[in-house]
Amino acid sequence: MHQYMRERFPTIPTEKIPSRWTLAAVWKEWFGPGGARPRYGRTAEAAAEAGVSGRMVVHRPGQVLVLDSTPMPVKLRETVFGDAITATLTLALDLYTHGLPAFRLTLQSDTSVDIAMLLRDVMLPLPMRDGWGEDMEWPYAGVPAEVIAEFTGHRVAALPFFAPETVTTDHGGPYKNHDLVEAETEIGCRILPARVLRQTDKFAVERQFLTIQTMLFEHLLGFTGGDVADRGADPERDASLTLAQAEHIIATWIVQIWQNRKLGEYAPSWAPGEDHSPNTLFAAAMEQGGFDLDFPEPSFYYKVLRKHHVKIHPRRGVKILGLWYHHPVFDEPRFQQPSARGGKHAGKWVVRSDRRDRRQVFFQDPADHETWHILRWRGLPPVGEIPAFSDKTADALLTRVRANKIRIHSESELLEHLLGILGSVTPVDQWPSQAKRKAGKKQRVAQAREITRAQAAAADRPAAPAIADEPAPAEMPAAWAEHARTIDHAVDADRRRRREEALADVKPVAPAMLHEALNRRPMFRLPPPDDLEADTPVQEDDT
Repeated sequence: MHQYMRERFPTIPTEKIPSRWTLAAVWKEWFGPGGARPRYGRTAEAAAEAGVSGRMVVHRPGQVLVLDSTPMPVKLRETVFGDAITATLTLALDLYTHGLPAFRLTLQSDTSVDIAMLLRDVMLPLPMRDGWGEDMEWPYAGVPAEVIAEFTGHRVAALPFFAPETVTTDHGGPYKNHDLVEAETEIGCRILPARVLRQTDKFAVERQFLTIQTMLFEHLLGFTGGDVADRGADPERDASLTLAQAEHIIATWIVQIWQNRKLGEYAPSWAPGEDHSPNTLFAAAMEQGGFDLDFPEPSFYYKVLRKHHVKIHPRRGVKILGLWYHHPVFDEPRFQQPSARGGKHAGKWVVRSDRRDRRQVFFQDPADHETWHILRWRGLPPVGEIPAFSDKTADALLTRVRANKIRIHSESELLEHLLGILGSVTPVDQWPSQAKRKAGKKQRVAQAREITRAQAAAADRPAAPAIADEPAPAEMPAAWAEHARTIDHAVDADRRRRREEALADVKPVAPAMLHEALNRRPMFRLPPPDDLEADTPVQEDDT
């Protein structure tokens, strides 16, 4: 240090140069005890840019939305094979009211698409469901239920909805995904990740998981708990609820119980002697600052999907992650030239895909920026539908083709290998009883997750008007027997299509009629003697 100071600052007296121990103390204060900067130093910088120093003070709904996921401590039954599975519960908690504007149940683990759809659910009003009474309908003064119903087209449940301003998450893989970051940018909210080893940044949502467990999950069949002493003898055998039934129970508990439950230590500071619930706090905020009825458009679903910058092939269409997709609109002259886009992706077009369903991708028409075209995979047959398959199945399909060195001349040739993967463990003629018995639980859960994700993708997709020359994607069957029959029909249709294509150039010859065959050679006319002698074997006399 003395040498450095003499060379760089020769005018500073030597006695004023700090010692080694002073440097160590200052270094520890600046950069921590590890001798280096914190791993996630950007969190502190983002907090400083947002004007946050120390503990954040939240004073309106939607200012901070906290997201987190955890395995649901209740064993459920998947509807494909009926096996006991573990679902993942993802919560969105408003830090001001401690309300739960949205949640998601996914099979096994969630993805960035599920988190993006969860943010969309926060901005949309929840429709009333069967069995919900009038006490669970939108009750807030200032905005009557009739006004909300007129905007949405359906009756709305008593659950707040708003556009989040700041989103706080941990550092899990789905939350750091760049697709989710782009979705949050599309929404217009800031991203403020929680600091490492700072439980106070997400304490509210962590505490909420324990609250739901003690108030709801402990009373359900198949409860596993956090310890072996909390569960029964066999939680998997006790499991009886399906994923849809569990989702309905959680939604009913949130709307009917939690949103109207009195808050204790989370009561607002401006009303220390008053009793407030998440709904009453939201109503008070509406009276103070108003309420913005700004619902996301149906096209918002497409805008939060994964983005691909590709070129349009004149005849084949676009190639997305190894598969080719096409739409008749690409045959128009305006798409025969590069895009007017500049910058890093100059000359390329933007196509979006949902990783939960790879049968189609979506393309926004640049003429009006309102029409979205559904680009079908070129391997799909012209009539009928193939069950949905996700990114994982598509990767397995391409890996099999590369490993076996199969030459693919057209996308339709991939369909046979795809059906083999969807059929997985056994031939189609042995379904469904033997397949369930031979397949391992891991394979069965993977197959069930594939179907569940396809159903979730179909539910999130906005309803589009039917087009005469564009078949709508078929929904995935829920039961294993129906799924087996769907694959069976798809295999038969593919074999029939390939057989018809192979015999397209062969002219069929009609068989001869019966009377024509009789006229050529009558049945009761004896053959000529020469033919008779040649055909008759010679018999020797025994004598």
